[in-house]
Amino acid sequence: MSKVWQIAAREFVATVFTKAFIIGLLIFPTIAALTVAFGPRLFGNRDFSVTGQIAIIDPTGAVLPELRTVVTTGRSDTAVAELVERARAGGAGDAVLAVLRSMTKLTVAERPADADVEREKAWLNVSEPGMPHLAVVAMHRNAVEPNGGESTLGSYDLFVPAGQDDRVEIAVQGALREAIINARMRARDLDRAATAALVTVPRVRSVTVTTEGERGTVGGLNFILPVAFTFLLFMGVMGAGQGMLTTTVEEKSSRVIEVLLSAVSPLELMGGKLLGHMGISLLAMSLYLGLGLITLASFSLFGLIDLALIGYLFVFFLIAFFTLGSLMMAAGAAVNDMREAQQLMMPMTLVLIVPWMLWMPISRNPDSVLAVVVSFLPPLNTFGMLMRLASTSPPPAWQVWLSIAIGVAGVFGTVWVTAKVFRIGLLMFGKPPDFRTLVKWVRAA
Repeated sequence: MSKVWQIAAREFVATVFTKAFIIGLLIFPTIAALTVAFGPRLFGNRDFSVTGQIAIIDPTGAVLPELRTVVTTGRSDTAVAELVERARAGGAGDAVLAVLRSMTKLTVAERPADADVEREKAWLNVSEPGMPHLAVVAMHRNAVEPNGGESTLGSYDLFVPAGQDDRVEIAVQGALREAIINARMRARDLDRAATAALVTVPRVRSVTVTTEGERGTVGGLNFILPVAFTFLLFMGVMGAGQGMLTTTVEEKSSRVIEVLLSAVSPLELMGGKLLGHMGISLLAMSLYLGLGLITLASFSLFGLIDLALIGYLFVFFLIAFFTLGSLMMAAGAAVNDMREAQQLMMPMTLVLIVPWMLWMPISRNPDSVLAVVVSFLPPLNTFGMLMRLASTSPPPAWQVWLSIAIGVAGVFGTVWVTAKVFRIGLLMFGKPPDFRTLVKWVRAA
């Protein structure tokens, strides 16, 4: 065991104390911190305003005065509330809501009711210092009231110049919408504020009731939590597996492996590599986990996570690491270069991608047949069971421990196969082995 620990320490030190590892470890938290610090300034709409002219052809004669009122006085509180609620119901993002709330500095240019639309389109491309031409609006004759025997209402045609900011069009359409609604209300002698109060139902924040008490519901936490823990598990296993595969291939191709085998046995070398890269992955995973917990604590959300999840995360990491990581190391021992290793690595990469494909159905329905089957099917059981534990409906304890037992049994079988392939493959050169050759190696060893 002393040789195993020496090899593990060598793998750990040779990887951790390098600039590439430190930069790779810190680059994600750095990007996240910069996004939080400068994101609102780069992507926010707080200082955005719409300035320019709108040419309107209004055969109804009712929309134009309402539009002048809208762009002169700004949107009323009632109109903004209605727009925001409708946008939320349709799933609009914060950027759209910010534009809907923004004050506009629009100037309405009236056109005759029978104006030539084609000539007005050319007006869009005529520059005017300090007062850009933003849009040409051609109102439909039935935009306010049905025309003739028609029973439906129309709207308008909108023409804009090329290369214009999408937020300008959103703001223009918001102003037109309010003007048309006001004109329709006035034509029917309805009070806009009273009608908006009747049809507007604000969304309320739900309260989560637990056995320990009540708390305000944190939107999206139950949706994000399973994928966050799955990401940590994926990152730890994938990073360690690729590291072991790469170092094994490099040592084999450079013939360094022959020098190492003169001092230690193949099993000692394999064990040292497994322990060394396990420590590297635990270090990286612990860093990201700690940053996540600090973030939750800073927003007073630390109490929303069951601390037992952290323990299960490390248990399932060890199972997934020794299962998939050892297989990647066996692939590194069986091939001669990284190009050949990619062919053997592809099936294992697909195994790691499958949990991401099943994340949505498992997290939304953790007690479904699919979720239960995946949580007992190695090597997917580590990811599936962790997603169920982080969901709104954790599985019973017996299922968790049964999944752990199945995973541990899978670890013994995988390491047993890996040891045999590793023992023969280290000194084999030439044509890369296929699946049948690997089976022969296992039987021969």
